[in-house]
This record gives sequence, structure tokens and C-alpha cells, in this order.
Amino acid sequence: MLAVPLVARAQPAGKVARIAIFGDKAADASEKHLWQVFRDGLREHGWSDGANLVTEYRWAEGNSARLPELAAQLVQLKPDVIVTRGSLFTGALKAATSSIPIVFVGHADPVETGHVANLARPGGNITGVAVLQTELGPKGLELLHAVVPSATRVAVLWHQGTPSAVPGLKALEGPARTLGLKLQPVGARSADELKSAFAAMVKGGAQAALVFNTVPFNSARGRIVELAGAHRLPTMYQGRFFTEAGGLMSYYPKPEDCWRRSAAYVDKILKGTKPADLPVEQPTKFELIINLKTARALGLTIPQSILVRADHVIQ
Repeated sequence: MLAVPLVARAQPAGKVARIAIFGDKAADASEKHLWQVFRDGLREHGWSDGANLVTEYRWAEGNSARLPELAAQLVQLKPDVIVTRGSLFTGALKAATSSIPIVFVGHADPVETGHVANLARPGGNITGVAVLQTELGPKGLELLHAVVPSATRVAVLWHQGTPSAVPGLKALEGPARTLGLKLQPVGARSADELKSAFAAMVKGGAQAALVFNTVPFNSARGRIVELAGAHRLPTMYQGRFFTEAGGLMSYYPKPEDCWRRSAAYVDKILKGTKPADLPVEQPTKFELIINLKTARALGLTIPQSILVRADHVIQ
């Protein structure tokens, strides 16, 4: 659930709008599902492809180096709105246009990255739904510590090209001191670097890990979960798709809520509201998901105090 309720309204008569979707992998099952949720949300507001809406797509297919090129292509199409994912994709679009409205979904820190002026009044051509890494990371670290209290050194896997990752790392420092934990940030820029990243964690003495949410890691979730299991690292993820792939635990909003809410932003912009006047929203409900099968494989017993807080337990 999000802070502002979704209210369905009819679209202006006779209006045909053009929007663009800027995503990562067209064939990825979770990504296909979430963009379908977004399109369903548009239909709830009266917008439908082939009737009063035309949708353009561009997919990075896991290649972050292509983001500037693809962003430029979308801008040349002059859509009414561009909808995209977190800070990595938003940053490429911001560099390409200061006039076409941009709606992001799941941005981890739109203020610190300079993508909006502030959450209440974004002030430019960009707005959307944020899931702040500066709040999410510390909570995930706290939950991970509760499940693996014997771990004193925690690796943090972060994507070196994602703008929101640096403030996210900074936000972990105080909570780590409070919990008596030493952090080991380990960066990776691509799926090809994941194997060496996990090897570095183990070599550095990490006893558990926290994985920051970013589009490249979402796409490589199967490989990340596989490597965490191979190195027997209890790992906290940000997104249920990781636990469904075999990850130990996840703390994150229900992604469908964010994607559905983003459709309301697009609806308002298509009806004339400026992005500068649409406050950035944040989810109010987060899901704690635990994979007991993985816990057993790691030899972990999940405390009852954590189990009763879980929204979903995978057996």
C-alpha cells in the first residue's frame, strides 16, 4: 500500500497519448509481470493501447553501457511521458531531457542523486515512487543481525554504477556501529563480476551479506542467490523475487503496489499535471519474506520473534 490512494478517473475524450517504457530485460519473467501490472493500472484509469494510447519500448537487456544511447532514442520519439526504473535508468534519462516528463518506479534516493529537488516538490520534469535505500538498508541490516547474531562482519553487495548506492552505503555506517557490526562493501558492475565479488567477501571474512536493490542485480538474481548459497553466506535481499529464487530473506515493499501507483502518476501527467507538482511517494507497507528451505540448508534456525513478523514464509 502507498501513502496516496489510487483513484480511477476517466481520460479526456478523444485524446491519444504516447508513452514510453524504459526497462531492462524484455524476457525477464519478473519484469514482464511488473510492467503488465503497470499497464493494468493504466487501464483502470481509462488508458488502453490501441484505443487512446500508444506505447513505445526500449530495453537495455542487461547492458548498462547502452542506457545513454537508449535514453536518447526515447527522447527523439517525443513521448508525452517516459516511465522507467530506479536511479540508474532515471539518471540516463535526466541527462537526455529536461522537458519530457519522467516517472520512476522504485528509485532508491531521488534527492541525494539530484534527480528531484525534494520529495514534496520535485521541481523539475521527474517524479514517481521512491523506495529509499537510506531507510531500507538499515532495517534490512537489523533483521539480518537478528537472524544471524553470531555474524560480526557483513558484506554489502552494491552496484558501482547505481547513483543511489553511495548514500545507501553511508546510511549503514551508524546502524552497523550500534549493532557492533563491521561492514565490507563489495562492488560489482556486471553479472560477470559477481563471482569475484563473492570470492572477495569470503576472503575478507564476511559471515553474512546484504544485497542492495538495483536493476542489474534484479536481472542477475539467480546467479547472486546461487553464489550466496555456494559460499554459505546468509543473505538479506531487497525484493521477493530473490527469495522466490532461493534467497534466505527479503525486506522490501510489494513491488506490484509501486508499479500500479506509477500508473496514477502517468494518468495525472497525461491530463495536464506537471511532474514538478506531483510529490514523490513512498510505500507504507513492507514485506518480510523468509525462505525456510534455504535457512535449513544453511543450518540456521530462524528466531520465532522474526518468524511471527514475516509476511510470507517459503517452506
